[in-house]
Amino acid sequence: MAWKSIADLLSDQGELALLGAPMEAGSVTPGRCDLAPETVRRALRRFSTYDVETGRSLDLALADHGDVPVQGLMPADGFAPIRDAVSRCTGAHALTLLIGGNNAVTRPAAHGLGPRLDAVGLITLDAHFDMRGTEDGPMNGNPVRCLIEDGLPGRNICQIGLAPFANTVEMHRDARAAGASTWTIRQCLGQGIEAIIDEALARLAHVEAVIVDFDIDVIDRGQLPGAPGARPGGMPVAMFFAAARRLAAEPKVGLVDLTEYDPSLDVGEISALTAGRWVCEILAGYDSRACAGPAAPAGIGR
Repeated sequence: MAWKSIADLLSDQGELALLGAPMEAGSVTPGRCDLAPETVRRALRRFSTYDVETGRSLDLALADHGDVPVQGLMPADGFAPIRDAVSRCTGAHALTLLIGGNNAVTRPAAHGLGPRLDAVGLITLDAHFDMRGTEDGPMNGNPVRCLIEDGLPGRNICQIGLAPFANTVEMHRDARAAGASTWTIRQCLGQGIEAIIDEALARLAHVEAVIVDFDIDVIDRGQLPGAPGARPGGMPVAMFFAAARRLAAEPKVGLVDLTEYDPSLDVGEISALTAGRWVCEILAGYDSRACAGPAAPAGIGR
């Protein structure tokens, strides 16, 4: 039988959307995160649509909306283009996959999910709080602080996978003061990612729609060389995939992003294939929603 790849699911229209945001400027550590969207698209050719774990073949249409023209732009200048492109996608599709770019794309993406930030929930899988100061404007190290300053309530934020020796006491203090819920990588390993995600979703029961930021540097550096912020002792890649599948199955999740993947740092295509597998897991998670009936676009406040 002919091999059907995940890349074959890309089309001009579909229930799901794929959007690139190749932003690399404004990074704490300069790199080439702008190369990620096209690298991920190429990697999708390596994956079959058949999931041996479930015995199901994915039969989804993924509308590829191309890339937002933000390469070389600072985050402040790229804010409106990303927000508007995401808004168009979330208004027309049940789930949007946004491929960054650095983590600065998460702030405009959250605004694109709906105009009312108090009704939006944010879940991050990240080694970092992303609570650096904003005195020099938005950058990849402060999207969570920026969103809080924009009006996102701290109780609408759940941060999973925080790493030791990768943050400051001030960041931790400010996240706690804002009311954010946080789980360290040790807690993830001890309690299991499914239990933590269930708890996070329960804490976000009051919101209307959820964005999940999958900062790829949450993964252990030995399993993910292509991220400047990844460190030894991070999240096992199998746990990252399990989190992707579980969160994409949640009907309130209307937008997921993959950030901080730098193809220029990759070794043996490990990171490229990890990013490609993330797409597969998101699609598989979304596919499991089918038993709940047809899904409506997840954008809010339209």
